[in-house]
Amino acid sequence: MKISRRSFVRTSAVAGAGLLMSQSTPQKLFGSIVKSSGLITVSTWENTLKSTWRTFELLQSGKNSLDAIEAGIMVAEDDPTNTTVGYGGFPDEDGIVTLDASIMDWNGNAGSVAAVENIRHVISLARSVMQTTKHVMLVGEGAKKFALANNFKEEDLLTEKSRAAWEEWKGKNIKNNNRVSPNNHDTIGLLAIDRDGNMSGGVSTSGMAWKIHGRVGDSPIIGAALFVDNEVGGAVATGNGEWVMRSCGCFLIVEKMREGYSPEEACKIAIERVNKLNKNGEDIQVGYVALRKDGVMGAHSLYPDFSYCLADKNGNKSYKSAFYRTK
Repeated sequence: MKISRRSFVRTSAVAGAGLLMSQSTPQKLFGSIVKSSGLITVSTWENTLKSTWRTFELLQSGKNSLDAIEAGIMVAEDDPTNTTVGYGGFPDEDGIVTLDASIMDWNGNAGSVAAVENIRHVISLARSVMQTTKHVMLVGEGAKKFALANNFKEEDLLTEKSRAAWEEWKGKNIKNNNRVSPNNHDTIGLLAIDRDGNMSGGVSTSGMAWKIHGRVGDSPIIGAALFVDNEVGGAVATGNGEWVMRSCGCFLIVEKMREGYSPEEACKIAIERVNKLNKNGEDIQVGYVALRKDGVMGAHSLYPDFSYCLADKNGNKSYKSAFYRTK
């Protein structure tokens, strides 16, 4: 059977999940099940509460999950206080803000953009790539050219705050070749289920602060930072993207859910893979959030302090995820 370049395998689903706190060494999971019937959206990091709520409001109004995901992520892209997404995002080592994004719908269609300069809403640009071209990914100058040809506005994304932070870093660290901070990894990833039971997902980021110009992380890579299979569920990633790419984390999580693992168990398996790859014990953090088609969700991270948000009929709250080990 011939499969289009924008389509991905769609199959079946299963199993249950949870929230909890882990200990300093790998532990068996004993979390309570977290399940929401009906409309639901989940996201990475507690600073995305406004994004999850905007997404949920649109789901309530009858919007499909793709429209709701795009609008929810745009909230983060507009927020200058969020220094890892969109406007106000910390720049690379040259003082240039470059953005990455990806989006995926319930039909397996996907679009992404990488290393985009001066275009704020890269989640919308990724959607435009998905819906108006035969490609999945556009990068750099080509992505920007496509954006301008499709009426996206060019603007300076560097705020005074982010410029000052870059200048301070450059003065203190450039001589030591200390390019990136292990704490700059607050990518927004969102998953949502709409009234028709259809799931979509999206990711947007300005990437690691002070990165080498041209560096692209996992966020625009389908299967790494984002994967959705409407018959199974979806997953989104955040953290040090190089490690998510090396383990193809979100695809792995969805496949483990297909095999019968709960969302949290599947996230833990993906974290174990990262931990195994990190043989030199580098100071990294990776976090995953997964949502099963029936509304069961789970999360897991390599180290403590990864948070996620959940919006459903019971409200909009942030939680700390389970974690694999302490440092």
